[in-house]
Amino acid sequence: MGMALFAAGLWALALLPVGAAAWDMAWRMALCGAGFAMFQSPNNHTIVTSAPVHRSGAASGMLGTARHIGQGLGAICLAGAFVLWPGTEGVAEQRALWLAGGFALLAACFSGLRHTPVARLYP
Repeated sequence: MGMALFAAGLWALALLPVGAAAWDMAWRMALCGAGFAMFQSPNNHTIVTSAPVHRSGAASGMLGTARHIGQGLGAICLAGAFVLWPGTEGVAEQRALWLAGGFALLAACFSGLRHTPVARLYP
């Protein structure tokens, strides 16, 4: 639910009109922050505690590596948006927010797959 809320906040930011008031931007950013907070902490806890105790350091390292890879890919996508849609009309920013919301929704779908029952291989 948290990542879906984060996606909704990103899409709400993408729909922000030019010259919007600060409070109009603030509630959209707050929606993003609330959704991300609802997802990030439980997700980190699940990843680190699902590893055996003697492998918890490796799980934490994998978590940090995944975070840095995600930040790098996000920066690359944003730079690509500025290359594809140059100018100051805000088109690149808007499309980058739409793309980020799509990735957040995809992450929500993948996260939801953890909660679906898996058929046992052996009865």
